[in-house]
Amino acid sequence: MSNRNITPHTGFTLPELLISLAILGLIATFTIPKIMSAQQNNEYSAIAQEDIATLSAALQQLRLTGTLSSSTKWSDITNYLNYVQLDSSSGRNIDAQYTSTTYTCGSARNCLLMHNGSIVMFRTSISFGGTNTTNAIHVHIDPDGVVTDGTTNGPGKAVAVYFYYNGRVADEGNIEPNTSNNSTSYNPTPADVPPWFSW
Repeated sequence: MSNRNITPHTGFTLPELLISLAILGLIATFTIPKIMSAQQNNEYSAIAQEDIATLSAALQQLRLTGTLSSSTKWSDITNYLNYVQLDSSSGRNIDAQYTSTTYTCGSARNCLLMHNGSIVMFRTSISFGGTNTTNAIHVHIDPDGVVTDGTTNGPGKAVAVYFYYNGRVADEGNIEPNTSNNSTSYNPTPADVPPWFSW
């Protein structure tokens, strides 16, 4: 009969297990909200990118018809868009861009309810106002289509996107200096771009 060293079974004590669980709970407390926030931001960004692609394609279709001009408005482009509903009178509120509060759908600001649940808002009186590389018309894209946070710098704020006469597209932080339409001019405002948006 051979002699064998028998090692006693070892394991965690109850206090060690409780300390381990407490540490894991602490890590989860800080990690899970960040993961969920990043996931929500990615979803918002994907929705906005889908809308941008749809709007760009519609603008390109109008360009191909030969009817794109300095007086073109978004209302001229909606015929080339696939959307659920045009809202020009409901008074529904959506989030405005990052440093503003809310906008209201109505006759001056039409809203397009998109198939992905977002709302695209545009001003009905705005046209390119010219054909230079700085002439653009813009929209506000609210990715969840509701007022997520009526305050400034809250979650789910809309992103303003500029569509240039020459086909260029930019967010408000990356527009050309002195970008203009038939009403006013704009300069880059990076603070107005919500943190969830990325190209």
